[in-house]
Amino acid sequence: GVNTRVELAEVGEKMRRHICHDLMLSGVTIMDPATTYIDAQVRIGADTTLLPQTYLYGETIIGEDCVLGPDAHITDSHIGDGVIAKSCYIEQSEVGDGCKIGPFANVRPNSRLGKKVKLGDFVETKNAVLGDGVSAGHLSYLGDADVGERTNIGAGTITCNYDGKLKHPTVIGRGVFIGSHATLVAPVTVGDGAYTAAGSVITADVPPDALAVGRARQLVKTGWAARRRQALAEAENALAPPSLRAAEQASMASAPPPTHPE
Repeated sequence: GVNTRVELAEVGEKMRRHICHDLMLSGVTIMDPATTYIDAQVRIGADTTLLPQTYLYGETIIGEDCVLGPDAHITDSHIGDGVIAKSCYIEQSEVGDGCKIGPFANVRPNSRLGKKVKLGDFVETKNAVLGDGVSAGHLSYLGDADVGERTNIGAGTITCNYDGKLKHPTVIGRGVFIGSHATLVAPVTVGDGAYTAAGSVITADVPPDALAVGRARQLVKTGWAARRRQALAEAENALAPPSLRAAEQASMASAPPPTHPE
């Protein structure tokens, strides 16, 4: 029996050793069993590699030829064949064959990723369906979203799915190009093959094959920065004590003229 937390840790360590032993004999590579944590009900396909600090919990099923970790946390999820997942969290979700997840991606519950989906650095999904070949490489949030196959999600894109009271869906078609730092205010639909310009706030539906631009036109004021620096310098000089201003003027008057080497 287990009577103390010390004994609980010892029994847990023995159980993990037993699970890893059986998995390695079945064709799974575990680089460091001492830092790999696998629940008894987890199923893993042959030729999958588990790197250190991999945590597999609950009713998780892992396909063949995957590379998981280091620092991958997967709970109650179904992972297809040939998936690479590193430094990421996947919970109650489905990941299709050939996907690449992480580092630092967060696949939250009820996400379904098709085949060869890419979720890169600091990308988060929640209650989202991503079609085959969707790419979201950097710094994006896709919540309550349906994204068609071969669509590219630019860096910094977010779906504004919450209005303070209710959640709303965002639908993005097939072959869409979402420009960097786009904000999609749900409910909104972007049609197949459409483009959204970088930095746009999209609040209305975008027809297929259209370009949507939702940003202010750039204005350039020539010489503005130099004038501002001069004004700041004059204001700073005006605020200085009179004695300090007099001392600076005297120092400048008595200073020898600058020499210029030949």
